[in-house]
Amino acid sequence: MDASLPSQSLKAVLGPTNTGKTWFAIERMLAHSSGMIGLPLRLLAREVYNRVVDRVGQQAVALVTGEERIVPPRARYWVCTVEAMPTDMPVECVAIDEVQTAIDFDRGHIFTNRILHARGISETLLMGSATMAPVIRQLLPHAEIIHRPRLSALTYAGSRKISRQPERSAIVAFSAAQVYAIAELIRRERGGAAVVMGALSPRTRNAQVELYQSGEVDFLVATDAIGMGLNLDVHHVAFADDTKFDGRQTRPLTPAEFGQIAGRAGRHVRNGTFGVTGGTDPFEEELIAQLEAHDFEPVKILQWRSTELDFASIDSLRRSLDSTPRHRALTRAPTAVDQIALEFVARNEAGRLATDAKSVQLLWEVCQTPDYRDISPAHHGEIVTRLYSDLRKRGFLDPDWIAEQVRFCDNISGDIDTLSNRIRQIRTWTFVANRKNWLEDPTHWRETTRDIEDRLSDALHEKLIQRFVDRRTSVLIRHLKDRRMVSPQINDRGEVSLEGHLIGTIEGFRFTLARSDGDGDAKGLRAAADSAVAPEIRNRAERLSGAPNEEIVLATDGRLRWRGEVVGELVEGDHILRPRVLVLADESLTGPELERVQDRLGLWLRHHVNTQLEPIAALAEPADLDGAARGIAFQLSEHLGILPRQAVADEVKGLDQDVRAKMRKHGIKFGAYHIYLPLSLKPAPRELALVLYALKNGGIRQPGVADLPHIVLSGRTSFEIDPAVNPKLYEIAGFKVAGKRAVRVDILERLADIIRPLIALDARTHSGELPPGAAEANGFRVTVEMTSLLGCAGEEFASILSALGYRVRRTPKAPAVVEGAAEAPAEALLETGETPEQIESDLVAVDEVAEAEAPVEETTLGVAEAAPAETVATDAEAAAPAEPEFDEVWFPAGRRPDNRRHNNHARQGNAAGEGAGEGESRGRRDNNNRKPRFEKGQRFDAPRGERSGGAPREERRFDKPRKFDNAGKGGKSFDRPREKREPTFDPDSPFAALLALKNPKSE
Repeated sequence: MDASLPSQSLKAVLGPTNTGKTWFAIERMLAHSSGMIGLPLRLLAREVYNRVVDRVGQQAVALVTGEERIVPPRARYWVCTVEAMPTDMPVECVAIDEVQTAIDFDRGHIFTNRILHARGISETLLMGSATMAPVIRQLLPHAEIIHRPRLSALTYAGSRKISRQPERSAIVAFSAAQVYAIAELIRRERGGAAVVMGALSPRTRNAQVELYQSGEVDFLVATDAIGMGLNLDVHHVAFADDTKFDGRQTRPLTPAEFGQIAGRAGRHVRNGTFGVTGGTDPFEEELIAQLEAHDFEPVKILQWRSTELDFASIDSLRRSLDSTPRHRALTRAPTAVDQIALEFVARNEAGRLATDAKSVQLLWEVCQTPDYRDISPAHHGEIVTRLYSDLRKRGFLDPDWIAEQVRFCDNISGDIDTLSNRIRQIRTWTFVANRKNWLEDPTHWRETTRDIEDRLSDALHEKLIQRFVDRRTSVLIRHLKDRRMVSPQINDRGEVSLEGHLIGTIEGFRFTLARSDGDGDAKGLRAAADSAVAPEIRNRAERLSGAPNEEIVLATDGRLRWRGEVVGELVEGDHILRPRVLVLADESLTGPELERVQDRLGLWLRHHVNTQLEPIAALAEPADLDGAARGIAFQLSEHLGILPRQAVADEVKGLDQDVRAKMRKHGIKFGAYHIYLPLSLKPAPRELALVLYALKNGGIRQPGVADLPHIVLSGRTSFEIDPAVNPKLYEIAGFKVAGKRAVRVDILERLADIIRPLIALDARTHSGELPPGAAEANGFRVTVEMTSLLGCAGEEFASILSALGYRVRRTPKAPAVVEGAAEAPAEALLETGETPEQIESDLVAVDEVAEAEAPVEETTLGVAEAAPAETVATDAEAAAPAEPEFDEVWFPAGRRPDNRRHNNHARQGNAAGEGAGEGESRGRRDNNNRKPRFEKGQRFDAPRGERSGGAPREERRFDKPRKFDNAGKGGKSFDRPREKREPTFDPDSPFAALLALKNPKSE
């Protein structure tokens, strides 16, 4: 390439951003048989390379950058960074992009060199800002200057908070810390942002730009790197700062720099806007006018460094580098990194290796290794020294040393800063691997370093996404804008996913947004999510409106479930049997769809209540019942099918048998403890009754409402109660609280049916074998049948009986008698000559004496302590157990089993107690619950129907003839208490031993 070509071949295409200059240069290059284009960034070089490959094929295009070299054998078009452009290769067309970079202190002298010396055989194009026109006219007076106008308008939009920036915005800051902070804020408020900085590797920057370009995120947070040739779909550019550190000092941006960055807004013919973020001073009117008109101060001076270098010696090279330009539009560039490295090597032993022009030229080539890590000059100088020493001493770099440096970088773990540092390091070795003749196996090291850099870049990209992008949110936002996207996917657990991202869960008609770390203001996110799931919710409403009854259930928590998902809950209605349904739905379900769901659930609930509680509902207004019967039926309906009998005892007494028969036709059963509907005791009606009762009394969430239905369903007949549960809930569930246990109502009536005939039985007059459980004095003993029925025994069963009003008499059992002892009573009879009746009287007398001296304890729980009796030393005593055994006999409440005169009478009055049942008492007690009176001549033990007009007084039966003192006032009998008599027995008689057992104090 030569600068002496005809003037008509040199063109300067100048103008603001978005004028199509780069596109024009590509078209012109491809119009020739060969060409080369120099670009300011490796990132932009890769973008242009891909576009050219799409046009002419991969085999015709070469890519040459400082860290990448793709050179097919028959390459005709070369896409390069400006620094990597081959200057000795003739091509038809040469294009240099962003020539205004020639004013940069670090790289400007390279661009100046290409402006002055890079030429194509047929055509040379210089693309850049319009500010370059005056200086180009001075340096290249024969060049043709072509001005291209901006294709779209650029206007100032004022100041907005970062969280209020419009979509498709680029927010510009000038430090990594500031970029990260803004990206974090946008993630919390708007779903995420892509990050573009000069410190990122080209591959990472490409991936971040694609993240933004694809629409996955709507915001880009960047440094001024976006102002250099990147073609982005940006609608608005917001400046978060107006100063930058340029490597030497912190200074305000120039209007031209503002214009280069703001010009990224708008693309092709679409207009763009620019502004500032909150906390940044608004732009002055003068600056706004410059930016909108693209009118900036022209460039007057370019950075320059001599390219005519003298490699005779290091000193000669130094002097040539220090040469001054001969044109007033050029100024000597500040000392660059490569010159600092040269000075460092020249001062150490490696400098002595540069003995001739070839070695000095090699030294200068090594010194041009970029300092990607931005480390100290001394540290960078040591690396350059090692590189040059190996090349001079070995002819190539030590492979073990290179392997060690590369291996240190081959680690993709760590945070963003760690990965960024490793990428900067590996870029150094990638640059080294792409130098000619520096390595024994350059191909291997190019592939190795490229692979490591790619993997590190990909890992950094993922880390940036994890930190600054909520992909779920970005997907939702895109779905909100693009109705053509796929519908959300819903799995069997109700999880809603969109493009593989979990956005929340849906149950029934309610959507719950999945939370993620750092979620901030989720209004926009919620709106996007609701929009995505709204069609599914409407479809569900349509399906529920026509759903069969079998798909809807009511749970113990009072909630209606459709296909297992909660769609509504019960709320209190105007009547206990008429609750209302509250549909549980989001705002997505409104209007006619919501009304149809409400009507369907209400219809199902009415059907469910009428089906499960039909017998109960029918008792509210029975047509064939009047008076007290109608009142009892109404109360039974209000109490949901179970009514304590004592609550309506007086009304029940007034019912005749015909009325009761009518009530039985309604399914009503008159039990000893409850009046109830047996059909309503099934688990399903009881569960519904509990829910309905709880709605009116304490709420569904109170203890017991959710647990009791499971107990009912289990079939348990009794269980221990929970003190925290309202006792009324046990009754609604179909149980009666008896002591510390709850007993099922129907089981309690069956227990009463077992006990009733036992306490009505007189063991003395009964003929035949006594039934199990029968006891003297109209009492009863607990049987296996009773305990099996209730599923408990021992003290638990005793507590139930005690709570029902029964009282127990516990007496020690007589010790076992040895063989032959059973004949002792007969022998005693022969010896004493007493009749059996007299012996029975003596036994009763013994009982009376024992009870008078040591009364038997009446208790509900516990074991009565009995002192061991001292008896005559016999073989039977030796066989007695260590622990005394007790005989437990239970009696109805109010019964005095110790009163021998009323033992027979107790049998007659047992049915008036708790065990009355269907055959309730018929006047056996008066209204004050006093004991019945008997007519003169009536027998105490006479069967029912023989008590009046019976045998004469002398035929009355007593346990033993007694004498009474009738001297009292009025001559009435029983006025004075009976006198106690002390019976006397033969000491060897068994009756004496029995008396000693019952009355230990007699000794």
